Amino acid sequence: MLLVWLIAGSLLLVAFAGLISAAEAAISVKSRADILALAIESRTRTSLVRIAEDSGTHANALSFIRICAETTAAVLVTLAFSFSLDSLWLALVLSALLMTAVSFVLVGASPRGFGRNNADAILQVSAPVVHAVRVVLGPLADALVSFGNRVTPGVSRNSAFSSEEQLLSMVDEATELAVLEEDERALIHSIFEFNQTVIREVMVPRTDMIVIDAGESVQEATGVFLRTGVSRLPVIDGDVDEIVGILYLKDVARIGYETPAEAERLTAGAIAKPALFVPESKKADSLLAQMQAESNHLAIVVDEYGGVAGLVTIEDLIEELVGEISDEYDTELDEVVALEDDGHRVSARLAIDELGELYGIELEDDDVDTVGGLLTKHLGRLPTSGDEVTANGLVLTADRVEGRRKRLVTVVVRPTEALDEIRAALAREAAE
Repeated sequence: MLLVWLIAGSLLLVAFAGLISAAEAAISVKSRADILALAIESRTRTSLVRIAEDSGTHANALSFIRICAETTAAVLVTLAFSFSLDSLWLALVLSALLMTAVSFVLVGASPRGFGRNNADAILQVSAPVVHAVRVVLGPLADALVSFGNRVTPGVSRNSAFSSEEQLLSMVDEATELAVLEEDERALIHSIFEFNQTVIREVMVPRTDMIVIDAGESVQEATGVFLRTGVSRLPVIDGDVDEIVGILYLKDVARIGYETPAEAERLTAGAIAKPALFVPESKKADSLLAQMQAESNHLAIVVDEYGGVAGLVTIEDLIEELVGEISDEYDTELDEVVALEDDGHRVSARLAIDELGELYGIELEDDDVDTVGGLLTKHLGRLPTSGDEVTANGLVLTADRVEGRRKRLVTVVVRPTEALDEIRAALAREAAE
């Protein structure tokens, strides 16, 4: 009779552990908002709300009681074998083998998979039990978790992800499994990288800024707007470092339409609006929030010495998140032109991380942001046409320079033989 009770007890404990395991899995795949939404039309509303408010602690309590149930079931099975067999060692071996298989299949793999795939149903059914376990065993589980945190400090037991890298790795894995599209993966990566991006990396540099002098008339400003296709112009007082405001196309167009006679008399400085000045070290996400709050579409970027380093628009910031945005009036410029032998002619202003993506490698440099800057850094002087350096497995050759200042315009990039061999090996490995 005792043998029957031992077997029945172990079966009940295994079934209970399986239910708890399924509930654990269901909680792990549902966010707080998901659980609260589920509670709205559920009979177990109160328990679900409690779970949503503190899902981490509920999960800890479930993990604790599941381990208790599995351990107790293993002890009962061992006792049942020891009563049935003459050899204690044989009883121990058989019970260990049996409970390992049972725990893996009936408590681990099957219930967890079922819980993840049917999370809503599992949560609604098990919510009262889950919350009851939390109330009864929560303090003990919390104490053990606190002890565990002291043993391994810095690791959170209440968080599904301990770092951004872990979350991004999960995103990459989801893309490989076709759960996410490639463009969705790229967008998620861009969002995480955005808060580490400084304005200096996305601004239009001072040398490429289009400006207008404060003394120019509104009529002359109209011509500048039409020739350049921009909708806002920094207004300077004789020097680019002396920016007195921002001239808006809509103000110029309004004056030209309503009072054409005033267009020749009024100057750009007279109707310019105050400019927003930001340091080049400001984070892109912080500036985007500021520009949204202040309804500002253009900011002047200032370097550490107080000089104008460039300008940045809200479009530049958004493009960092979603990629290049072009309208029907934008002039298409090829920043990358494919050449023979896996070479490319690229704009000197091309970001080095984009060049890295072109060749499937990771390119980072704390000192420079562009291909032209990378070439100049390794060369140690201003490049002239034909100058060549090797950096990060790439051969960079200064292609075209222009102007009295010998400004670098394009760079020819080719991979080294070593990089070619590495890329070929990776391609073969991926094909296999």
